[in-house]
Amino acid sequence: MEYYLFQSRKKEVDPRKERFRQYPTPPLCSPFSVTICATTHIFWRFRFSIQINTMEAGVRSDVCMDLGNGLANGQGKHPLFSFGVISDVQYADIPDGHSFLGVPRYYRHSILVLQRAVKNWNDHKNLNFVINFGDIVDGKCPKDQSLNAVKKVVSEFENFHGPVYHMIGNHCLYNLPRDKLLPLLKIPNHGDGCTHAYYDFSPTPGYRFVVLDGYDISAIGWPHDHPNRLEALKILSEKNPNSDKNSPEGLKGVDRRFVMFNGAVGNKQMEWLDNVLKDATNMKQKVIICCHVPLDPGATSKTTLLWNYDQVMDLIHRYDCVKVCLSGHNHQGGYSVDSRGVHHRVLDAALECTPGTNAYGYIDVYDNMLSLVGTDQMKSTKFSFDF
Repeated sequence: MEYYLFQSRKKEVDPRKERFRQYPTPPLCSPFSVTICATTHIFWRFRFSIQINTMEAGVRSDVCMDLGNGLANGQGKHPLFSFGVISDVQYADIPDGHSFLGVPRYYRHSILVLQRAVKNWNDHKNLNFVINFGDIVDGKCPKDQSLNAVKKVVSEFENFHGPVYHMIGNHCLYNLPRDKLLPLLKIPNHGDGCTHAYYDFSPTPGYRFVVLDGYDISAIGWPHDHPNRLEALKILSEKNPNSDKNSPEGLKGVDRRFVMFNGAVGNKQMEWLDNVLKDATNMKQKVIICCHVPLDPGATSKTTLLWNYDQVMDLIHRYDCVKVCLSGHNHQGGYSVDSRGVHHRVLDAALECTPGTNAYGYIDVYDNMLSLVGTDQMKSTKFSFDF
């Protein structure tokens, strides 16, 4: 995957600095470069940056220096809070197999990855909560084992010494309908008898997490005559000519997203999201969006995008409060910064870890940066943004 420097949307890219655009992780601050030429024609590049952060308890000044490839971002200061992340465990008590693309999948090993993750998170001792980005049990799990398999994975998450926030993925819905799944995942509803899986929470006054239901409009998980399922089938009929609606064959570009294993955010959820972002703006909160299905084509395969990602991002871009979008679903992971400076990170799948390897991490949250500390297949990533 490629990582790009965050560029302020108020400034044009300086072509003289274009050689610095590709970088392993985006820097915390916007650096400037000084090139010193010795008589031996050896060049040393030093980049310095200074940021001043104003906090309620006073004023904090941080200096970060980049010498060559070394980054000092986030070092020497404490995060506001930290949380664990993992995605696409997709456990099943079945022999190892492959995806439809031929990628090996380790169904029994994935729960061992989760167990090691929980131990690591507990050993850290400073993680405030954990977010699971969906797909805890694989669709190939025998249906007479689905309920027990979901309970087994949920019990592993409950070994974490703190709150765990879940979201639903397509594989969750292959195993259990919403009315049975959501109570097991302790996903709050909106008190109207509906089984929608979107909600928000604020771990600290300055931040808000918004968890979207990417299968609000979906051909899976709803009763056969439910309006949301019927709307999804209509979309698939119009957009995907294949008899197998899980096949993107013949579809081009972002139209490849119109397959049955993706879904959409419905109108009611869009209205809710608009109100949440408006409220967060009024409260001067920074927002982190979480959704199982990715929201930016630059961060993921075109076949794993939310059906109406463009409409959702148009709404998000109306507000400056959203800084980062986190997701799962695309097992190889990905990263991008969109045209409005919002960071998108797709988390690598625990399911596809070869035995003995891992894909999980934790995120340290600062005033103007998030730092993902990954393990093995989940690469570490820094997200810096304006106040």
